[in-house]
Amino acid sequence: MAGRGGVAGDRWDRLVPPESQPNPSVLRLSSRLTWEEARDPLHADIDVNKTCGVGPGLPFANAVRALDPTLGVVGLVPCAVGGTTIAEWARGGKLYDRTVRRAGAAVREGGGGVVRAVLWYQGESDTVSQADAESYRGNLEKLFSDFRDDLNSPALPIIQVRCTRTSKCNSCTSREAWHLLRWLLLRGWGPWWGQ
Repeated sequence: MAGRGGVAGDRWDRLVPPESQPNPSVLRLSSRLTWEEARDPLHADIDVNKTCGVGPGLPFANAVRALDPTLGVVGLVPCAVGGTTIAEWARGGKLYDRTVRRAGAAVREGGGGVVRAVLWYQGESDTVSQADAESYRGNLEKLFSDFRDDLNSPALPIIQVRCTRTSKCNSCTSREAWHLLRWLLLRGWGPWWGQ
């Protein structure tokens, strides 16, 4: 799970909805690189400078398990950091390198597990300027390709959460940038969508 604060659940009122309830068959990789039962806030020891709350991780894992109860254990690897731009996730940067390192540790510590997908939720911070929104598509394609290369999984599914509008979109330029970014995300692109 990577991207911005929405993956981490950037608000915390201590209320956990039914779809986010813990399940003994859903684990999370802690900041100490050990497996533990997944409970919200999943990113509390990862995104330590922000408030973390309920994100899409547990509902996603519980939905996957409901589709195939024979699946076994689902491991979540929290890596998201709130308020980040796509540029901060580029290969060679701290966030990217930590994500790849944590994914590798998850496989090693999981006794033969495999990375099955990346849950990506990011983009709102790239709607502040038109230039950021216009470069988003190329940056995202490169990031997804790099994830697939560095995780040795050319067909790795990447599940992308649609961005919502934020308070950062107050100016006319920001609104236009937000609409451009949403359009790019909604229409889909790249080899993983069949171009």
